[in-house]
Amino acid sequence: MEFIEGMGLLSVTPDLVLMWGIGLALIYLAVTRQYEPLLLLPIGFGILLANLPLALLMAPEEGLIWHFYHYGIEWGIIPPLIFLGIGALTDFGPLLSQPRLIFLGAGAQVGVYVTFFIAYGIGFSVEEAATIGIIGGADGPTTIFLAAKLAPHLLGACAVAAYSYMALVPIIQPPIMRLLTTETERKIKMQKGRKVSAREKIFFPIIAAMVIILIVPASAPLMAMFMLGNLFRESGVVDRLTDTAQNSLLNIVTIFLGVSVGATMSADSFLRKDAIFIFFLGLFAFMLSTAGGVLLAKLMNAFTSNKINPLVGAAGVSAVPMAARVAQKVGAQADKKNYLLMFAMGPNIAGVIGTVIAAGIFLTMLK
Repeated sequence: MEFIEGMGLLSVTPDLVLMWGIGLALIYLAVTRQYEPLLLLPIGFGILLANLPLALLMAPEEGLIWHFYHYGIEWGIIPPLIFLGIGALTDFGPLLSQPRLIFLGAGAQVGVYVTFFIAYGIGFSVEEAATIGIIGGADGPTTIFLAAKLAPHLLGACAVAAYSYMALVPIIQPPIMRLLTTETERKIKMQKGRKVSAREKIFFPIIAAMVIILIVPASAPLMAMFMLGNLFRESGVVDRLTDTAQNSLLNIVTIFLGVSVGATMSADSFLRKDAIFIFFLGLFAFMLSTAGGVLLAKLMNAFTSNKINPLVGAAGVSAVPMAARVAQKVGAQADKKNYLLMFAMGPNIAGVIGTVIAAGIFLTMLK
């Protein structure tokens, strides 16, 4: 009799079944549609685990996944480790060859700040508004890092929104890009930038880390690991560390990150009106960031003879390298001989830095 009473089947509720459906939907999108499978697959499975009654996997002090979440995310360890791997995969060459492209990465953060004020205006607390706004940067680890610090109860919804919109970049961005540009603008062929030396690539992560952290100290956990990973890559003397950061370490922490984030999405914390607002506000932020990058590129063209293809402005969001690939694809549809990928990687990388700085500003003001 005690065995029967201890069965989770007797505690299943409609809310739990609905959350199972959400988890299975994410798994379906990851497996069948291949939308950000490295994150959506473990997140979807984490949702299932968190909503199995009596399993207690997220029970404080005793649940297995609670330990992953507490020590990895609440303590702020996993997101910086993700950035270490991203840094080891990043080539700053396209940005250094044309430094002006960094402005497009900054311009694409407009959605973050505008959505912050809108979210605050409709009733979210200032900490919640900042967490929702950062979704506009389309940077999952940064969203998770900020949410864990400012609004842990929104972490699951904000993380799923951020990764969902990252996965939907090829669907969301092209209509906005076409709406805001003419065919002539989409055909603009950009001039190659200067050649970047190996020495410059080594000095850049060192100088960038020092300057950015001195200006926005709260960005240090993410920025320091991002630039350290890049220094591993560009130094050329620590191939083993670079390979570990790019592959083994990044894969391991991605597993813990995804399952932990999914496990925060229990029925009682997710099935609320706020979650719906978060998804719509996050989508608005991402769309506005895309538009901001495109419009800033058009504005810059009014003051220079060395024209920028406005499509690369859309790559100013942090979805690396998917946003850059979308810029290349939309440009190729206008002119098959127009290769924008390497140009778009400049603002794409700048967008990562811009979103981290935005998160650091929010932490400095609100923590």
